Amino acid sequence: MVEYAKTFWTNNGGFTISTNKSFLKTEVIHNFLSNDSYWGKGIAKELVEASIENSILCYGVYEGNPHDGPAIQVGFARVVSDLVRFSWIGDVFILPDYRGRGLSKWLMGVITEHPKLKGTSFQLATKDAHSLYTQFGFKPLGQIENRMNRPLDWDIVYEGYKINK
Repeated sequence: MVEYAKTFWTNNGGFTISTNKSFLKTEVIHNFLSNDSYWGKGIAKELVEASIENSILCYGVYEGNPHDGPAIQVGFARVVSDLVRFSWIGDVFILPDYRGRGLSKWLMGVITEHPKLKGTSFQLATKDAHSLYTQFGFKPLGQIENRMNRPLDWDIVYEGYKINK
């Protein structure tokens, strides 16, 4: 596992971002992805847990500081990367009651300034947050004719994890 110098950030509003996976509240993440997101509706908790475990970096956003004691998880993002050429960010959210406080901008700033991520080709998919991501250098894909995609097949994913839908 790669070690990183900085693993948490605090702001003057009493919020903390941490990459320590042991602080993540998988029930909060699963509830949002499964019930409130447009991209993960109905996803099984076991698959959310596997996606966290298999991602190189996960960022939890907390009201309070989980390093000092109990804190409330209010946001999340995860990164899949080789830390050299390619990075993908997904499952980015701030809970509705905490939006409008600059937390998503702060989260994206922390992620995109990571010394081992900032130079990589960073990709994501979004239906409604283009204005947020363009502030951090994201642009529509160039040379789209050279890009290919193998579509997600939930049935095969569930079968691979031996989870009944």
